[in-house]
Amino acid sequence: MSVDGLRRRGHATVDALQRLLGGLGTSALALATLFWLFIVALLCPVGIGVLLIPYARSAVRAAADRERARLSRWGPEILGPVSEKFSRRELLWLVVHGTAGFFISAFGLLVPVSAIQDITYPLWWSLVSPESAPGLVFWPVHNQVDALLVGLYGLAWVVLGLYLAPLLSRAQAWPGRRLLAPPPGTDMSLRIAELTATRAAALDAHAAELRRIERSLHDGAQNRLVAVSVLLGAARRAVARDPAAAGEMLDRAQDAAEQALSELRTVVRGILPPVLDGRGLDGALAGLAGDSGVPCRLDVRLPRRCAASVEATAYFVVAEALTNINKHSGATTASVTARLDGDRLEVTIEDNGRGGADEHGGSGIVGIRRRVEAYDGNLTLTSPAGGPTTMRVELPCGS
Repeated sequence: MSVDGLRRRGHATVDALQRLLGGLGTSALALATLFWLFIVALLCPVGIGVLLIPYARSAVRAAADRERARLSRWGPEILGPVSEKFSRRELLWLVVHGTAGFFISAFGLLVPVSAIQDITYPLWWSLVSPESAPGLVFWPVHNQVDALLVGLYGLAWVVLGLYLAPLLSRAQAWPGRRLLAPPPGTDMSLRIAELTATRAAALDAHAAELRRIERSLHDGAQNRLVAVSVLLGAARRAVARDPAAAGEMLDRAQDAAEQALSELRTVVRGILPPVLDGRGLDGALAGLAGDSGVPCRLDVRLPRRCAASVEATAYFVVAEALTNINKHSGATTASVTARLDGDRLEVTIEDNGRGGADEHGGSGIVGIRRRVEAYDGNLTLTSPAGGPTTMRVELPCGS
C-alpha cells in the first residue's frame, strides 16, 4: 500500500473510531432505556406501570432521536417519524442497538486500546508479574523476547483495526439507518415542508446578498465615482486660471478612480471569487487561511471538484467564520478541514478561543446558516463557554 493510501486508511480508521465512540454513547442510552422499559413492564400488573407508559414511550423516542442526530452528522440526514405507529420500529432498533450495537462499539474501541497496550508492553513488562500479560495475550512473559513478541502482537492489532474499524462502524449504523428512517413514501410531507423552508431561506439569503452588494456599491464605489466626476469638473474649470491646482485635482481624481476600481473588484470577488475558478476550493481556502489574523492550519483533501455554487458557499462560510474568529473569539490558533464523504462536502472550522458563540448575537452565524440551508446543507455549531468552538458544515456536492 502506498503512503497516500496508508494515510487515507488511517483517516478512515480514525473517523470510524469516532463514530464507534458516538455509537457507544447512544447504545448505552438505548440499553438504559431497555432497562427502564423492563421496570415499567414489571410494574404494569400492579397498575403503576400503566401510568408510566407515556414516559417510557418518550424515553424511546428521545433515544431514537439522539441516534438519528448522530447518524445525520456522519451521513445523509434521517428524518423523524410522522406518526406514533413508527414507535414499533424504534422499539426494535432499541433492542438491537442496546445489545449488538453496544458490543460492536465496545469491541471496536477495545482494538486500539489493546494495540497501544501491547505495543508499549516491552517498555514496562518488568514492572508486572508474568500472569498480568495485557489484552488477549495467551502466553506467559518471562523475558524481553517474550515481551517483544507481545509488541509484535500489538502491531497485528493495529493492522486488524485499520480494516476492521470501518466495517464495525458501518455494521453498527446499519440498524439505525434501516429502522429509524421513515418507510418509503411516508416522509413526503416532511420533505415538502423542509424544501419550502429551504426555499424561503434561499430567498432571504439572496435578498440579503443583494442588499449587501447594493450597500457596498452605494457607500463605496459610487461615492468614489461621484468624487471623480466633481474633481474632473473642478479641474476643467481651473485649467485656464490655475494650471497647478488643476494638476492637483487631476491627481486626486486619479486616486479616487483607483480606489473605486479596487472597491469594485472587492464587490466582484464577493459575488463569486475568481480564485475558485483558477485554483479550486483547496487553493481558495489556502488563500483565506494565509490571510487570517489568527494562525490557521489547513487540511483539505478533495479528490474532485464540486459544483461551482457549492464551492462558493463553502468559501464564503470559511471566510465569514475566520472573520468571526479574528474579531470575536480571542483565539490563538484555528483550523479548517475539508473532506468529501460520498456525495457530501464536509467543512469544519475550529478555534481555541473563549467560546460562547451566540447564533443570534450579531456574529453572522445566522447568515451562514441561511446560506448553508439554501443548498440543503446542515450546520452544527458547538461553542461552550471557555471554548473551543467548532462549526461543522455539510453540503451536497453535485458535480
